[in-house]
Formats: sequence, C-alpha cells, structure tokens
Amino acid sequence: MSGFLAGLCVAVLPLLAAGFWLGRRTARPENLGGLGTPVEHATFETLHTASLAAPPLRAGLTGETARKSARRLRTLLGTDALCLTDQDTVLAWDGLGEHHRTEIMERLGSPLETGRGEAFRLKCDEPDCSLRWAVVAPLTVDDRVHGALVACAPRESAVLVRAAGEVARWVSVQLELADLDQSRTRLIEAEIKALRAQISPHFIFNSLAVIASFVRTDPERARELLLEFADFTRYSFRRHGDFTTLADELHAIDHYLALVRARFGDRLSVTLQIAPEVLPVALPFLCLQPLVENAVKHGLEGKTEKSHISITAQDAGAEALVVIEDNGTGMDPDRLRRILAGEVSPSGGIGLSNVDDRLRQVYGDEYGLVIETAVGAGMKITARLPKYQPGVHSAGPLPRE
Repeated sequence: MSGFLAGLCVAVLPLLAAGFWLGRRTARPENLGGLGTPVEHATFETLHTASLAAPPLRAGLTGETARKSARRLRTLLGTDALCLTDQDTVLAWDGLGEHHRTEIMERLGSPLETGRGEAFRLKCDEPDCSLRWAVVAPLTVDDRVHGALVACAPRESAVLVRAAGEVARWVSVQLELADLDQSRTRLIEAEIKALRAQISPHFIFNSLAVIASFVRTDPERARELLLEFADFTRYSFRRHGDFTTLADELHAIDHYLALVRARFGDRLSVTLQIAPEVLPVALPFLCLQPLVENAVKHGLEGKTEKSHISITAQDAGAEALVVIEDNGTGMDPDRLRRILAGEVSPSGGIGLSNVDDRLRQVYGDEYGLVIETAVGAGMKITARLPKYQPGVHSAGPLPRE
C-alpha cells in the first residue's frame, strides 16, 4: 500500500508543477538561475516546496500540522490565500482575507458530506479585500472526508480549480501515510502488550517465590533481589516510547538474570561480551529480553548439568550484531519454523515469533531473527540492528519516580 501511495505522489507532482507554473508565470519575473526551461524550473520549485510541506502532514491533520504546511501549500498553488479545515473548524489560514473564515465554514457542508469539490463566490464588504472566489477540495482518507483545502483568489480560474484538486489529492496521500504510520504504531503497542502478558505471569511467580525463600534465611539477599525485581518490572511495564537503547535493554536483562541466578544457583552461568560503541543503538522496546528468557528456558529445561548462556553485542559497521546462545536442549527446526510462522503455540519458544515480527516490521524482512538449532544442540539466535533507521529513536532514559 505504501509503495502505491509513494508512486501516486510521484505521478501527481508533475501536474502540480504545471499548475504552479501557469498560476505564477505572470505573477513575478522569471529568474531561472540556469535551471533550464520554465517548466523544469517550476518542477524543481514544486518538488522542493512539496518536500517541505510533507513532514508536518505525515503527523496527521491537526491545528499545528496545518499551520506548518499551509504556507507551503499556498506557494504550490500561487494563490492569495489558503486554509485547511477539519470537519468543524478552520485549522490554519495563510494569506489575505482571514475574515472569510466563518463564511467558508458555512459553505463547506456539501463538500464535506459528499467528498466532491466545488467553487463559489465570496461575499465581502471589506473595501481592501481582493478575494472574490473560493475553491474547495476535500481531503479524504480511505473514502472518509477528514477536512478540506480551500484556495481563495480574486477571480474564477479553471487552472486554480484543477491545481487545488491535485494539491488536495497529494495532501490526502500524506494523511493516508500518516494513518498507516499510526496503525503501525498501534500494532507495535499491541504486540508489546501481548508480550508483557505472555512473559510477566511466569516471571513474576518464579521471582517472588525465590525472594520469599530468602526472607528468613538471608534478609539482606531478599532485599537486594526485591530491588532487582522492582527495577526489572518497572522497565518492562514502562510507558515511555516504543524504542529503547541497547544499553537500557541490557541493563534490564542484567536485573532479570540476577533473579534467575538466585533461583538456579551454580546450574547457570552467563557470559557477556558487549562492545561499548553499540550501547547507544536504538531498538524496539523489550526486544532482547524475551530471547534471553528463551535461552534460560531451553538452557535449563530437562538438564541436570550446568548450563551456559552467552550474550554478545558487536560493532558490525552500519549495524550492531547481537548473538544470544545457549547449550540447552535446542528445538526441532521444523517446529521452530512453525512457531515463527504462527502455526503452533509459542509455548516452546517464549516471545520468539513476537520479536521476529517486530524486527521485520521496524527494519524490513531482511532483519528477522536468524536462529540455528537442533534437538540436543542448543540454540543460537542472531539479531541484526541497524545503527540508524528513520523513525527509530529512543525516547531517552526512563524517568525516575
């Protein structure tokens, strides 16, 4: 869907450029600056102006985003005034004649209801106001009208009608992309909630049982473990953005492993090798801890001898390479494939399918988990994390309460 929308934007921009040139060629002297023909110059200006207007619109249609983009959109049309509205009010007005706000909202009933644009004559008693005509172009997303783009000019113009429609269509594409971004964010949030629900009861029960076992025999040890438990659960249930840093995720893992080692004692050993330069890398929240919990489960399940887990994070140029490996019971590769495909219950692999899906959604299909395993041969999980990905930014350290 997003590829189709991007193609639609590319197809619409030349039309906008032509309308821009026709509307502006008589409004100011031409100064091409060596950029070629007037149409080529107008195309360059249109692309540049559209690139400046797009980022605010990708956040949705609000008063703030409308205000930030209105001037750029008016430049695209070369008109005297332009406003953006939602269903109820004018969100932003740029240019002359702002006293027409009320009149325009009164005339938007039919366009907002039908989704069809129209043009009408403005009534004005202001002697200094040059605006006499308004062109309304609805803004639609998934066949729902979210608002309107209204261009105002001194005279009726067929070119303005066509250009306003094309600009409104381009704005609608940006709003649809914003809607897709928000849907993706909601999906990630839902998956984080599902992951918390999947891990937390198992972890909380065992952790509290371990802490309780030390209350009488070693109160100071019980206190230390209770603090580890509090810090880990506070991190796990935080509401502070969809992304965190590798340093924060590893810190939470350290709290988790402290509780696990208290439970299993010498049966479990852990080795960490972390390159300092990858600690600031941003990654999806609660992305690595489920992999470590999976390693603990498979490293200790059905074994009486000592188990070992290694966690490494290496600098790999444009990426951070995180590897979590255990010497446990492993898993049948076909069963693992079915777990990752969602065909069977993930009870044998806590969080694996969830983490794999989230990595692919955030970074692309080439960044899914790479898992090497066989029955009795342990498991090695590799996650590649790009050091930079548009939209992936840590919200910063978790605020202290």
